[in-house]
Amino acid sequence: MTTVLLTIHIMIALALVGVVLIQRSEGGGLGIGGSGGGGFMTTRGTANLLTRVTGVMAAMFMVTSLALAILGSRGHTPTRSILDVPAAPAARASPRRPAYRRR
Repeated sequence: MTTVLLTIHIMIALALVGVVLIQRSEGGGLGIGGSGGGGFMTTRGTANLLTRVTGVMAAMFMVTSLALAILGSRGHTPTRSILDVPAAPAARASPRRPAYRRR
């Protein structure tokens, strides 16, 4: 189960990177198709589609991340944190006297 979910998670991550890289800054979308009017996918329509796809893929990425975290924590006994254990008192060392050199 974890392997399948991890594979899906990696595919979503790669697709999300691809979708983000396809987008133009300034919301231009793919920027393909020239300035022809009334086409199937106008520049604005492409930008809206890519924005929605990015949002959906980001949500899927978060869901698979949470699922992997939950699956990864199953079957493990809870361990104690180092913050739960009080610090041991430090051994007090006697101060050393500086060594004097004879002249």
